[in-house]
Amino acid sequence: MLENDLELLVKAAHKAAEIATPFANGAVRSWEKGDDAGPVTEADLAVNQMLSNFLRSKRPDYGWLSEESEDDMSRISTERCFVIDPIDGTRSFIKGEDTWAHSFAIAECGEPIAAVIFLPILDCLYCAEKGKGATLNGKVISVSKATSLSGANILAARPALDVRFWKDGLVPQFNRFHRPSLAYRLSLVADGQYDGMITFRDSWEWDVCAGALITSEAGAMVTDVFGNLLIFNQRLPMTKGVVSAAPSVHSDFLARSDPH
Repeated sequence: MLENDLELLVKAAHKAAEIATPFANGAVRSWEKGDDAGPVTEADLAVNQMLSNFLRSKRPDYGWLSEESEDDMSRISTERCFVIDPIDGTRSFIKGEDTWAHSFAIAECGEPIAAVIFLPILDCLYCAEKGKGATLNGKVISVSKATSLSGANILAARPALDVRFWKDGLVPQFNRFHRPSLAYRLSLVADGQYDGMITFRDSWEWDVCAGALITSEAGAMVTDVFGNLLIFNQRLPMTKGVVSAAPSVHSDFLARSDPH
């Protein structure tokens, strides 16, 4: 019996972990990709190769968008497309830390319909299917009930506190926290540990796609920093930042922010 898309992604995540985890000891071989694209490791490439072989053999009619693959623009004409980050949080992976993740999604006509974020060292498997809710290790999760950006616990890098991003230079008094993996930040919002996450930086689709579905299925509002819904499998696979938060916190963000 053919597994559905989510079951396929879960299987792929466990296969990826089997390859990556032995390298997660702080001694993995790594190098910079150039053009300020960040680091890559031998584990990223090994996982990517496995995923390309495994997933594309199972769904040969799906497009392919991965951080570690040369972009094949034929994906634009496909109805469904894999959106893959073999290892999100590569810098943490290189340091031997535990907050890196495998982040896999399938987008249909620009919208994610199945997603998995797996943190093997923490044994956290986040899953979602469009219209069916989100889970952590099989248990249903939901976002926090926070009602205001002020006083909220927000995952964001330090630049989010820059006065230039806020109306009249008035930065809301939220509690800022940080995690190195965008996928993990989105997951932590989905299960209510934090009230929201913000990044004003343009973000690659592979960093965001899986987490966007998981957080939205958990009850969050998820948009770019201008309040536009995120679209995936674009010709230029980037989003204008990301805001994912409990609905009232998200509304408060849009009312008080001034991205440009």
